[in-house]
Amino acid sequence: MIETILFRKALRYIVTLLIMIVLIFFVSHLMPGTPLKNILGEETYFRLLSQNPQALEELNKEYGLNRPLTEQFIIYLSSLVNADLGYSYKYSQPISELILFRLKWTLLLLLPSMILGAMFGVFFGALAGWNRGSGLDSAVTSFLLFIYSMPHYWLAMLFVLVFAFQLDLFPLSGICSASSQGLERLWDILSHMALPVSVLTILGISYNTLIMRGSVVQVSGEGFVLTARAKGLSERDVLFRHVLQNALLPLVTVIALDLGFMVSGALLVEIVFSWNGMGTLVYDAVLARDYPLLHGSFLVIALCVLAANFLADVLYAVLDPRVRGE
Repeated sequence: MIETILFRKALRYIVTLLIMIVLIFFVSHLMPGTPLKNILGEETYFRLLSQNPQALEELNKEYGLNRPLTEQFIIYLSSLVNADLGYSYKYSQPISELILFRLKWTLLLLLPSMILGAMFGVFFGALAGWNRGSGLDSAVTSFLLFIYSMPHYWLAMLFVLVFAFQLDLFPLSGICSASSQGLERLWDILSHMALPVSVLTILGISYNTLIMRGSVVQVSGEGFVLTARAKGLSERDVLFRHVLQNALLPLVTVIALDLGFMVSGALLVEIVFSWNGMGTLVYDAVLARDYPLLHGSFLVIALCVLAANFLADVLYAVLDPRVRGE
């Protein structure tokens, strides 16, 4: 039974991925402008446009930009089949090398943020849900709703203004100082990480707390909770041994969905902090109209999100007998 369920879900994810590949390619080409403007520079581009448009046509032909969009898409698909993401117009490097280098810095922000966000989210959500209607519940829920409603970039800019600019406690931007080496470099990276990780963690806590609170409130009304109380178990034992065990199941899916939420948020946060991860890579690719780099970057991000969601489906099917039809 579980193999059939996972096979069907895998087929859905494959179809979703194919649709996303089509959308990524064609939507990116809807942007106004041309990569040649960035490759040549604006002054050279407009001079050639007015004095020697034939030279621009030759360059368009060289880069394959003069071909019909459907033909370009077929070439792109054939490259994907051969695991070739292409070559970046802006950086003049293979896109796979660029993405591998930048992805590790994005994961360096995402992984601690997700772990801390899940841990504190479960804790605060359990407390708020178990004490629903209390002053603690109202205070925690109201504050985290306020945080959750904030745009990622706005909270990041607020952190830069307060903790980096006014209080001068952390670096303003970047990954590390060029002159640092050894242990000093490690500490330098950690100090640069502090603010972006804090922003992503706080946003993760707000999201996970609200989900966990709703799950605890729902589970608290189940019959087995009343049975546990009737047996004389303490409220602490009922919460941690019975309620949390069942309330955590939806959080498995939520944390996977949280990856997509965190990735999109990380891209904006990276731009604010000038963190050289996938966010700044996508931002530079958009400004340069670097179509191959845009295709490769969004494809890798989509693959990460789909893989995390598929893993959540696997874990959910393993942990919850109801999914397996038992």
